[in-house]
Amino acid sequence: MDYLVVDVAIVGAGPSGMTAACYLAEDDFKVAVFERKMSVGGGMWGGGMMFPRIVVQDEGKEILDKFGIRSDKYEAGYWTADSIESVSTICSKTVKAGARIFNLISVEDVMIREKGVVEGLVLNWSAVEMAKLHVDPLTIKADMVIDATGHDCEVVNVLLRKMGNVLNTPTGGIMGEKPMWAEAAEESVVNNTVEVYPGLVVAGMSANAVMGSPRMGPIFGGMLLSGRAAAKLIAGKLG
Repeated sequence: MDYLVVDVAIVGAGPSGMTAACYLAEDDFKVAVFERKMSVGGGMWGGGMMFPRIVVQDEGKEILDKFGIRSDKYEAGYWTADSIESVSTICSKTVKAGARIFNLISVEDVMIREKGVVEGLVLNWSAVEMAKLHVDPLTIKADMVIDATGHDCEVVNVLLRKMGNVLNTPTGGIMGEKPMWAEAAEESVVNNTVEVYPGLVVAGMSANAVMGSPRMGPIFGGMLLSGRAAAKLIAGKLG
């Protein structure tokens, strides 16, 4: 009941979603994160190719340091960290900062009313979605929403199914993820962290998929930096 109305609703509790949540909660915004799966952390649990290590560039290390995650220098410009320590620490710091994470929740729809902006989310239990049960959903109101659902950019897809090509992209639709180019993708994911529709921001791989940039490699710094960029963007809008 306490989270039926929030400042920011974040869909996806991967590294970009949780990082955004932590920064926003530290700025005293009321934040709820909704994760479809039982566990949080997205692909970061598996590290790089199922080795329990992640790689970040120098800029990404700033965020590891903020969370207190230990890292080792691998070569000029790159650092490694334990993936399990990274996910568990980011999750703990995010919750302790004041954000609330709800797992086992899926997004069915967005709420758009007279203003023509995304004003909230329509939610249901993931088990209901999987079983295809006819169960009435829950709704929550949010001043801003972040789609941090990864490659599938699920919230944006829901919006397009209901509203047509209305995005802030060259075609008005999802531009589509391009083939892997890790170096370019690490930079573009931060630049692509934008408000693609009034009230809806994309972060992490959702940003690259919507804006038509390359797929990323086994480097996670861009995910963290995109989360921070999303938080900064929203903090600037909400004041």
